[in-house]
Amino acid sequence: MEKEKDVTVETPVSNESSPKKKSLKWLWLTIALVIVAAVVAWTVYSAVTGLAQGTEVKKVYSIAALLAGIFIVTALGYMLGRITIKGVSLGTAGVFLVAILFGFICTLIPEDLPVLGSFHLNETSANVKYYKSVIQNIGLVMFVGSVGFIAGPKFFRDLAKNFKTYILMGIVIILSGTIVAVGFALIPGIGSPFSAGVLSGALTTTPGYSAALEVAGDAQGLVTLGHAIAYPFGVIGVVLFVQLMPKFLKANMNYERGLLKSDVLASTEKKAKKLFTCDDFGLMPLALAIVCGLLVGAIKIPLTGEGFNGACFSLGTTGGVLIMCLVFGHFGSIGKLSLEVPAHSAKALRELGLMLFLIGAGVDGGVNLVAQVSNAGGGMIVVYGLLGGVIMTIVPMIVGFFLGGKVLKLPLLNNLGSITGGMTSTPALGTLINTAETEDVAGAYASTYPIALVLIVLACNLMIGLIG
Repeated sequence: MEKEKDVTVETPVSNESSPKKKSLKWLWLTIALVIVAAVVAWTVYSAVTGLAQGTEVKKVYSIAALLAGIFIVTALGYMLGRITIKGVSLGTAGVFLVAILFGFICTLIPEDLPVLGSFHLNETSANVKYYKSVIQNIGLVMFVGSVGFIAGPKFFRDLAKNFKTYILMGIVIILSGTIVAVGFALIPGIGSPFSAGVLSGALTTTPGYSAALEVAGDAQGLVTLGHAIAYPFGVIGVVLFVQLMPKFLKANMNYERGLLKSDVLASTEKKAKKLFTCDDFGLMPLALAIVCGLLVGAIKIPLTGEGFNGACFSLGTTGGVLIMCLVFGHFGSIGKLSLEVPAHSAKALRELGLMLFLIGAGVDGGVNLVAQVSNAGGGMIVVYGLLGGVIMTIVPMIVGFFLGGKVLKLPLLNNLGSITGGMTSTPALGTLINTAETEDVAGAYASTYPIALVLIVLACNLMIGLIG
């Protein structure tokens, strides 16, 4: 009888409340849709009647289009990156491909189209400059800064142990790519400016690209065209390489991680003392290290007799920030001031930074590629650039992998980490960290990256200067 009472009491309540909840849900949904429809109608009306021609309204639309573009690319990019074929996926690099496509599509949108015209992009658009100068660089410093703090405690010990190995890896990787580029430049109708641009794109190096531009003179357009054509595969090729090689070799990743950890000596335990911490997320030390890194990266060293008016070498944003964050991560404190960035913060900022970097680089690359190919009139030079870029990306990786594995006897993950540094590939490092499931691979990247950066700047500079 007691159970029957419970049933008769509870059943009417659930039957009465369910329709009410459903009706309320539909009521709020209807209100939301009406509000959205009203906003859309007002936006279209204001654009059609000419209100959108005002400068301030245009700015509002432009900012909204910029923000919408970032999140559209983010959502679609991660969906694409999640697609896995036989255990291989693009991961965060999927954002890069979607960003290129987004940039290309935005060049096709008429600028005078109501509302959607705000998404129009071309070489001179303000939003393209934001994608390239602001979003890409903010993402870059966040990514390399986080990697520096993660690798810092173990980096200098690993560098002392394998310093000569990593220098040799960097030299051989850049040298092999340069030899291919020189041979490519000697093909009739190609020339060294275009070939240097392809090399800088294949190795995804902005400093090398800048060095080539400085000495190209009237042929700067060819350098830019070569860089724009080769850059996309330069990113995707290394990302796929670091995922495919462990699968081709049927590597035991648990075993390889063990070798990596034994090769990279564990950091010594820090003395117990209470340290003053400015914030729980480590944002203050990260910001301080980035500022110091930007100052170091801005230092220029002349490479020719023309002094600072000629070609110069600098660590740039990537190199300067990476080195200073490694130093901060190594020491961990100044007196009683903590310089530590918690692991959970570093990992989150690393992924966010990589995502923003790829969005900025991808959108700019998509717009730039369309513009440069249009200026060149298409044709065989574009085909040559694509083939040359693929070869200049693949050959250095294969040569470096053989050298590291067969000659220098590097463990697999150290070998791949060094290759990502030698190829100066920031996105590939992020992929390798996810593939290896450990941040320890960042040490090999950071050890090889500086020497590769110096050599690629010299290579792009000398190619144009010597071959002409």
